[in-house]
Amino acid sequence: MAQTETMRLLDDFPETRRGRLSTVQANLGYVCNQTCFHCHVNAGPNRKEVMQRETVDEILALIRRAGIETLDLTGGAPELNPHFRYLVSSARAMGVNVLDRCNLTILSQPGQEDLAEFLAANQVTVIASLPCYLEENVDAQRGDGVFGDSLAGLRRLNALGYGQPDSSLELNLVYNPQGPELPPPQDSLESAYHEYLAQHYGIVFNRLFTIANMPINRFAKTLARKGEYNRYMQTLRLAHQDANLEHVMCRSLVSVDWQGFVYDCDFNQMLHIPLGAGGRPRQHIREIDALALTDSPIAVADHCYGCTAGQGSSCGGALD
Repeated sequence: MAQTETMRLLDDFPETRRGRLSTVQANLGYVCNQTCFHCHVNAGPNRKEVMQRETVDEILALIRRAGIETLDLTGGAPELNPHFRYLVSSARAMGVNVLDRCNLTILSQPGQEDLAEFLAANQVTVIASLPCYLEENVDAQRGDGVFGDSLAGLRRLNALGYGQPDSSLELNLVYNPQGPELPPPQDSLESAYHEYLAQHYGIVFNRLFTIANMPINRFAKTLARKGEYNRYMQTLRLAHQDANLEHVMCRSLVSVDWQGFVYDCDFNQMLHIPLGAGGRPRQHIREIDALALTDSPIAVADHCYGCTAGQGSSCGGALD
């Protein structure tokens, strides 16, 4: 779309270079059981892109040769990939920390009845999307009935030990703003989540991650249609903090798409911006030398202000 092309041409984001690679974030496909308006992946039930077993094995090969510490699984709904459980089990057998970015409603989908138990048995860290603790806000952003199904998923995870104070099973929630504004301070919002969910629903969790909505794909189109795209970009630029550059996720992570091509982050993947600065051709995971990536330049563009604005935003929440 025109907005993303303009974004690249106007690129004036500060130069950023990668540190040591410790995390591989794998997008297992764009198929999802939900269709959320803020989704930068444009995921949904009608998408066909799914990572194949050969590419899954190439991810495992990179983990072995590069000593990767964390495998971060995303989508779409990553659990809908037919090789999801094989990848999780294989990575855990190598001692890798596995994160599952779960939309919660997938836990009640047909064929996924034992998914929660599988995640617990493999000590998978669950990062669960819950963009608000109020039913009307969640359903407005994600669809009617999503809040109720999300609560059911959280209760099931809690019953298995996730989020409990005496358990090693980690359950973190993710907040997204309702529209084109920056997230509120993470610590204070986390306290509000803890209090409200415990008091009203008896639900517990470990941490809350606040993540800014990225002005790309579905969300960018929504902003453009409402005439709010330029205002939101200006909001992000004006709120930029240089200190956040030390902690942005791309400095220790690479993103792998469903075909095995590698990008500096999941957002660049969605914009088809290849790994590294300077307009290089895209590289496949089998070609990646993790050591050579250390101190290499990262491809940046205006959407990167979404990660450095205010308190900062990454897949692990606020940066400051």
